[in-house]
Parts: sequence; structure tokens; C-alpha cells
Amino acid sequence: MAENPQAPQQPGNSEEPCKPEDEYCELIGAKEHRKIQARKRGDQGVWFGLGMFGMIGWSVAIPTVVGISLGIWIDREWPSEFSWTLMLLVGGLMLGCLNAWYWLNREQEDIKRAKEDDRDE
Repeated sequence: MAENPQAPQQPGNSEEPCKPEDEYCELIGAKEHRKIQARKRGDQGVWFGLGMFGMIGWSVAIPTVVGISLGIWIDREWPSEFSWTLMLLVGGLMLGCLNAWYWLNREQEDIKRAKEDDRDE
């Protein structure tokens, strides 16, 4: 059964695929791709972001507090002209920042890998 050539076609019922140079077609394709990828990843909303923020904060705070505690103990047990509390505070802070950098770098690599996988599909 042939269609009437004079009858208007409804949007989305066209037999022809979108042309690659059509901006509207590209915009819709990009939105569709983002939605599909978001469904694959699951819900990584606000709670995921807050959890990551908390993990980074604790990865800096714990080594710093451990360094301070160890420094206070050393200063009480073996007094010297150098403040072990300050030295271990700085050391713990540096270790914590290195640990936070590691976690952020790992997350960035995961995001980069996911984007490359999206392009390959």
C-alpha cells in the first residue's frame, strides 16, 4: 500500500535517517547517548559526589591526625630541640595530600576510560 505523496509526514516517521551535518540531529543523538550512558552507570548523583568528597577529606585528615598524635607522643617521651609534632604534622599532611591526589587521579582515569569506551560504541 503506497503512501500519498501529498500527505504530510509526522515527525519521527521519516524513512530517511538524519544527515550527519544536521545540527539538530547531532544534538538529539548526543542527548540520547548521554542518557544511555547514564543508565548504564547507574545513579551517581549527589550522594556519590558527597561520598567522594568525604573520602578525599578523610584521606587527608587521618594521616595528619596520626602524624600529630605520634609527634606529641615522641615530644613527651624524648624531648629535643626539634618539634616532632610540627615535623610529623607536615609529613602527615603531605602523605594525606599524596593519597588524595592518588584517589582523584584514579577517578579521573576511570572517567577518561569511560569516555573512550563511549566513543568506541
